[in-house]
Amino acid sequence: MKIRRLMKKYNLFCPTKKANPYRRMQKAIRTSNYADNLLQREFECYGPRMVLLTDITYIPYGGTFAYLSTILDAFTKQLLSYVLSESLEVEFVKATVEALIRDHGVSLQDETLIHSDQGSHYTSHEFIDIVKDNELRRSISRRGNCWDNAPQESFYGHMKDDILPKLEGCTGEYPIAIGNPPQVPVIEKKPEELGKKRYEVKTE
Repeated sequence: MKIRRLMKKYNLFCPTKKANPYRRMQKAIRTSNYADNLLQREFECYGPRMVLLTDITYIPYGGTFAYLSTILDAFTKQLLSYVLSESLEVEFVKATVEALIRDHGVSLQDETLIHSDQGSHYTSHEFIDIVKDNELRRSISRRGNCWDNAPQESFYGHMKDDILPKLEGCTGEYPIAIGNPPQVPVIEKKPEELGKKRYEVKTE
């Protein structure tokens, strides 16, 4: 072809966009195994270790990114477990649950639920299996609704405000110190009510 010959003659090249390996990974692990939104934004009604919020965020440092997976107690705002990874593979999300069980398993209740967004990690068979094996309940936000996991999103925002200035110019291991706010809300509801559907009874 004439265009190809001219490009070769003048050493012209057309760059091609490489496939995103993480996008392929997400397609590979994504399933349709969504769960109901049992939480319904009642983050602080049931007491400690009843509502656990989980998510993933990225942390820029040294010209690259690390990925942070966390599990947060919605009542106490305490960070119960976190794992840093250079990869978005689902294993580091599983490791976050494993750390939770190792360090706080004895304080979890039969009604405890772990709430996430609809990301591919949280609908993967690997995540579903580890949650089920540890007798936790799954709850998932509505699609595209960040308010359903608002305390977790807020935590990441405040955390980045604190640590990102410390990471400027960092080329090796980065510092990360995450505090646990002491303020604790008042328990409003019984644990056994968590995730139960509510119906309005009309009387005439």
